[in-house]
Amino acid sequence: MEQNARPVTIKPVTTGREMKQFVRFNWELYKDCPYAVPDFLEDTLDTFNPKKNPALKFCDVQCFMAYRDGQIVGRVAAIINHRANEHWKERHVRFGWIDFIDDVSVTKALLDTVEQWGRERGMDIIVGPLGFTDMDLEGMLTDGYDQLSTMNSIYNYPYYPEHMKQLGYEKEVGWVERKVYVPKNGHEANIEKYFKIAEMVKKRYGFRLRKFNKKKEIREGGYIQKVLDVVNRSYANLYGYCELDPEQMETYADQYLQYLDKRYLSVVETAEGEVIGMGICITSLSRAIQKAKARLFPFGWWHMGKALWFNRHPLVLDMLLVGVLPEYQDKGANALIFADIIPQSIKDGYEWAETHHQLEDNAPSQSQWKYLDCDIHKRRCAFKKAL
Repeated sequence: MEQNARPVTIKPVTTGREMKQFVRFNWELYKDCPYAVPDFLEDTLDTFNPKKNPALKFCDVQCFMAYRDGQIVGRVAAIINHRANEHWKERHVRFGWIDFIDDVSVTKALLDTVEQWGRERGMDIIVGPLGFTDMDLEGMLTDGYDQLSTMNSIYNYPYYPEHMKQLGYEKEVGWVERKVYVPKNGHEANIEKYFKIAEMVKKRYGFRLRKFNKKKEIREGGYIQKVLDVVNRSYANLYGYCELDPEQMETYADQYLQYLDKRYLSVVETAEGEVIGMGICITSLSRAIQKAKARLFPFGWWHMGKALWFNRHPLVLDMLLVGVLPEYQDKGANALIFADIIPQSIKDGYEWAETHHQLEDNAPSQSQWKYLDCDIHKRRCAFKKAL
């Protein structure tokens, strides 16, 4: 672990040009790493744009960059989510979008700046990596450095958590991610359980699966609000969760509907039409983003389109969201989701699915994979420190 004696200068990001440099630093640091999926320039710029990200109505943010000898050597965003702090009765300042070279003096300079920024605003704990909301990238990778990342998760070098520990930070919360093998070629496990339970709950409770022929049906039927209401209610008690409002829901819908394969949107309803669960998957875009060098324009769209619509041999399916309302989690509602996704993934030739990150101590969430052949292949955590 290096520590260079030459001074580090921290400067706030104040111009559009500097904001682009802030975003692109991640690409520069990881462009030779085969496992990293860099920040998408256009999407990340929108994330920090108050005109395009409704979360900035209740979050304060200041981005900083670290320089040595005129070169950028690190970056970090300091964030206060007032809505989350009020809900959880906390005074937390978050750090997110943090990257740095392997020099602990750079990391210290960045985090010291966020700590001071938080103190000046009355905060008493620093925690991260976290974004504005749970829909942003969160959690520092602590295991699984030889696994391909996803467009919805953070990749970082192994020295990152070592720097955090050296600087007096401790683990706040942990998440795990699974590689779930598509049930074929020796990975069948006990999948018949899902199909039996799915049929049983259809008869016993009248649950049904809602599928869509066209994407406009999702909007016109009000399913964006209905599905994300499930996210709000099923994730409400999870660490640091901040409820999505209608404007945020529309923003995320605009962002993800363009990538959505409606065959992999599974919505569970009661007999009365109440949405009680959902599963949302997309084909992995990790390699496409790497090939696009994290830019949609001028030619990145071609790599994205090829992965989405012309990939005849897809390998990995990303499970963006899986959620069931708490009152239905012990009634088999999630079995309908898996009974829908499994046959389609076999038909399309996928080899495995990547789960979204799940809290390691969330027993109901962890237990839903028990009838499938899967491995925990990545771990990550958020760190904290008293100010």
